[in-house]
Amino acid sequence: MRGSAESPPTESGLDQAERIRQEYARREQRIPADFYSVTRPANLFAEQQRHRAMLRALAREGLLPLTGKRILDVGCGDGQQLVQMESWGASAADLAGIDLVERRLDRAVSRFGGAERRGRPDLRLGNAAALPWPDASFDLVHQRTVFTSMTDLTMRRCAAREIVRVLKPGGVLVWYDFLVDNPRNPHVKRVGSREIRSLFPDCTVRLTRVTLAPPIARRLVPITWIGSLAMEKLRILNTHYLGVIRKTSRGR
Repeated sequence: MRGSAESPPTESGLDQAERIRQEYARREQRIPADFYSVTRPANLFAEQQRHRAMLRALAREGLLPLTGKRILDVGCGDGQQLVQMESWGASAADLAGIDLVERRLDRAVSRFGGAERRGRPDLRLGNAAALPWPDASFDLVHQRTVFTSMTDLTMRRCAAREIVRVLKPGGVLVWYDFLVDNPRNPHVKRVGSREIRSLFPDCTVRLTRVTLAPPIARRLVPITWIGSLAMEKLRILNTHYLGVIRKTSRGR
């Protein structure tokens, strides 16, 4: 058993991590604090639809309820998804999270009662390309828009290998990320179906297009929730993949 990758991140990988930190800082300064809040109808719509898709996927894979399962959220931010996992049956003591940005991680720690609380999640500051947990630690790993933040393919490959390493045999990565580029944000880069499969060559991969394109949702959802549901169901204007990536016996 070992606690980190066989090879540490390269200098370019470390530069990538710092670039991502700087981009988060820039966005916090320029984007209104409530821009992604679920108090906005389009955001609430997207969040509820994402959770429905995740629950369907978890049920299909026989992972519900989450009671007794060890779960890692890569790029956990302020801990919102970990809170959701707890509401789906996971114990807080079985949860873990990692994030590059200390401010975000501090908010996650506070959300679960502070660093002194017993039975809280294992929350760590760090890099997805060098996860600080032993091999085969988790039944379930979750990542949300982490890989599109990595514009460097080498870092993506390191992160993918690390996720597979910390998954137990038969464990599952729940993937949620953009399949299209954002023309207004050059700091992110899409991850298509072919690349996802190449990142996880010894895993079974199942992908579904979800999430109505945010610019459309911001206009349509306040007018018609039902119409938005119908348009999202067509999938042609959906911008993300919801993936279930299962580690096989060959995965390492």
